[in-house]
Formats: sequence, structure tokens, C-alpha cells
Amino acid sequence: MVSLWENWRRGVGMSRRGPKFDTVGGPSTYAVELTKRHSELSLTKQGADSGSMRVNLSWRMRSSDLDGRSRSRGSLRHPLRALRPHAVQGHTQGVVNVDLDLACMYELVDGSKGVVQPLGNFLGDWNAPPYVKLTGDDRFGSPSGETIYINLDHKDEIRRLLFFVYIYDGTPAFDRTHAIVSIFPSNGPRVEVGLDERAPQARSCAVLLMENVKGELRVRREVRYVYGFQAELDRLYGWGLQWGRGYKTQKV
Repeated sequence: MVSLWENWRRGVGMSRRGPKFDTVGGPSTYAVELTKRHSELSLTKQGADSGSMRVNLSWRMRSSDLDGRSRSRGSLRHPLRALRPHAVQGHTQGVVNVDLDLACMYELVDGSKGVVQPLGNFLGDWNAPPYVKLTGDDRFGSPSGETIYINLDHKDEIRRLLFFVYIYDGTPAFDRTHAIVSIFPSNGPRVEVGLDERAPQARSCAVLLMENVKGELRVRREVRYVYGFQAELDRLYGWGLQWGRGYKTQKV
């Protein structure tokens, strides 16, 4: 067990090294969490702006609000129960059907723009523009989630990347899911953004914006929920793409 003195000493050391970000986990699982208060981070200053970087979406179903209320009432008689983590329901027929997808709008320095997403099978490319590649489509909230890879050896050709999550089909249910978007750079700790705000009617959420500003690669927490899909996010960030209805290929 780590003593209070050791925790205090580590906190002082971190404050001397740089800005104070919320951290998650121990030494082996160290992560920086972008929050409303600390929403931006320079990958360049972290020495994490080259090589392979992956962005991962993982999610699971929450317990219901009713379950949460019953637990709150019971906490008066059993106060220690309030300290227990909320139970998570599995994916059964009794749970709202939801399919979260990870996607990325890109804009390159040469002016070319587009999207990498499961819809329409726009999977991108690693070795050629846009240097963004989507692998896999998780439709059931598996532990591995969905992952987008970015080839940062070509960062000078990238102007900005907007990573967003949308609900492909089924009932809008951001309030019923617990989702985390994580950045795993080639160097340093991973960066996490939690989608924990209750937005029951939203179908899309802009999560992270990565921009190349005068050679410095920066990431900024967005977490902006919208009631529409990609076209609404496009208007919000001024991408200027033409959108149409897209479908996923059926898995056998």
C-alpha cells in the first residue's frame, strides 16, 4: 500500500514537471485524462508526435437509472454500499440495442478532406493519404473495441483530425452506455476522454480534435453531443463535405 507521504511527494514531483492533468491508474496503467478543466495537450511537447498512434473506442452498457435510484435509497441504511462501483448490465435482449461507431473526419494540408468510418466502408489508408486507417467494427461492445491508426510520420501533411462517435442504429442511448476514447501514442502515457455526460437523445458526439498548429501537434477534448449524424458535426466544425445515407455491410 502506498503511504500518504509517498502520494504527496509524487504529486509535488508531477506539479514541478508540467501542467496538472487528471491521472488514471497506477504506474503500469498510467493515463492522462482530458477533462473540462484540463482539456488540451501537446503531443509534440510530450515527444509523442511521430510513429504509430492508435485511437480506441471501448464501451459497455450502464446499469439503469432505476437501479441507481434504488441503490441511493438503500445507502441511507447501508452507507458503505454507496462506495461500491455501479453494476454493468451485459448485452442481452432486455437491454437497449445500441451500436457505437468510432470515426474520423480529416483535413490535409493540401486541402483534401474526407472521413474514415465503417459506414460506406471508408476505411482509410496507412501508407497513403489520409494516413488514417480504421480496423474492425465492434457491434457488441467487446473489450477490444474499435481502433483507428494514425501514421504520424506524415504529421506535416495533416492539418486536423476530428474523432467522433455515433450511434449507427437503434435507440439513441448515450445515457445508457459508458464509453471511453483513448489515444495510445508511440511515446508516453495514453490519453483518455470519457463520454459520461447524460445526453439521451443525442446520436453523435465529437470527442477529440487533433490539430497541427505551426508544426505542433495538439489534441483537445470536445465532447459535444448533437442530435443528428455526421452532417451536423460537419456543419459544427466547418468541414464542408457532402453527406448521404450510408449502410454497413451485413456480417454473415
